[in-house]
Amino acid sequence: MKKTNATTNSKGNAKESKTSVYQMVTDKIIKQLEEGVIPWEKPWTGVAEGAYNRKTKKPYSLINQCMLSNTGEYASFKQWTEMGGKIKKGAKSEFVVFWKILPVKESDPDTGDVVTKHIPLLRYYNVFHISQVEGVEPLEKEELNHTDPIAEAEELITAYTTRENMRFQRVKDNRAFYSPMMDYVSVPLLEQFPKVEEAYSTYFHELTHSTGHKSRLDRFPANPMDAMFGSESYSKEELVAEMGAAMILNRLGIETVKSSRNNAAYIQSWLKVLKGDVRFVTSAASKAEKAVKFIYGESQKGEGNDEE
Repeated sequence: MKKTNATTNSKGNAKESKTSVYQMVTDKIIKQLEEGVIPWEKPWTGVAEGAYNRKTKKPYSLINQCMLSNTGEYASFKQWTEMGGKIKKGAKSEFVVFWKILPVKESDPDTGDVVTKHIPLLRYYNVFHISQVEGVEPLEKEELNHTDPIAEAEELITAYTTRENMRFQRVKDNRAFYSPMMDYVSVPLLEQFPKVEEAYSTYFHELTHSTGHKSRLDRFPANPMDAMFGSESYSKEELVAEMGAAMILNRLGIETVKSSRNNAAYIQSWLKVLKGDVRFVTSAASKAEKAVKFIYGESQKGEGNDEE
């Protein structure tokens, strides 16, 4: 009987060999990117402990969380007015920033063809905290869902973080991040995610970031300023982390259609900063594969800083 190059996970689903899984995920994401814009949905819910927009109920980004002086509800003057609120006399606004991708049409000097380039522009708008508003009552705090963990995913997280002596904390928060300086990962609680698979996608995204630490695969630029939010290095690292998360979910057999599309949409958002060049996905996939193997304990330190 001829052997097939496949393994079976604990759920009984046939999977491709480890090497082909990486390429399969890469090809799938590139295909989804080429089919058009995919709207990304933040996979966890906001909680009242962080700063969030009162009207949309969405938490602000990490950079805005750091800049705002209060937690809880914020909104623009117009949004508060539309909700029946009135800004208190003498109240001073704060501001939040966001990236606006501006499409610019240019003529190619070589071919004469008109091409569209996407230029990232940093924009801001003023907001007021609910304590500065009259006529609007604060929202009640959200209740968390009960979510059962997935044993194989938990075992992988524990094995990796224990081996690397790295802190992995789950807290009731709006943020998910990896701190290279302190070398730890912080993510929202499992119960904050409507789908458990989306929780692990977020967890493994941040854990993939952690493999770039200088004590591991040494993937980060020597100058921290080169990795600032919105920079090319930052964008490329986001591609690596999201590719890594997609690959791990596939290996664990817990990938869903929604998690796959979320992976592709998130990657697409950063490709806009990189002028939409899907070749960056192939480059990121190579680094992501090494990161995933490192998390699984299948590769050695110092193997992830290849030149592109």
